[in-house]
Amino acid sequence: MADLDAGRPAPDFELPRDGGQTVRLSDFRGKIVVLFFYPKDDTTGCTAEAIDFTRNLPHFDSAGATVIGMSPDSVRRHERFKTKHNLGMPLVSDETHATLTSYGVWSKKNMFGRDYMGVVRTTFLIDRAGTIARIWRNVRVSGHAAEVLAAVRQM
Repeated sequence: MADLDAGRPAPDFELPRDGGQTVRLSDFRGKIVVLFFYPKDDTTGCTAEAIDFTRNLPHFDSAGATVIGMSPDSVRRHERFKTKHNLGMPLVSDETHATLTSYGVWSKKNMFGRDYMGVVRTTFLIDRAGTIARIWRNVRVSGHAAEVLAAVRQM
């Protein structure tokens, strides 16, 4: 598990996204980036979170921030999820878990007494220089997008 804290450089990545393109974090230098990691497309909490970020996209845009979602789901699954819920942000696929691991969000979890590896819902706010400005770990979905937006507006 990566040991990332605010003030450290955000690990760069280049990964496929919905629509057949790729996303490279370093391409966003000079812009504020909200990078939210979520466990699985089309599940209750993940859907609510993605819809909430989409609803707030005009506000993130006007504050100069780009929002990117990432999970271990495939690009094809991301495309279905995005279309089904009319999501507005790029959804990046990390099927190898390399970037998820570098951000420290790929971790052992436990559900109903069963251990498994999965994504710990986490959001990183990355400043214009590519430095981590803030981290929200073990995110509770309700009100989260608004809290992140308030932090973006203070940058």
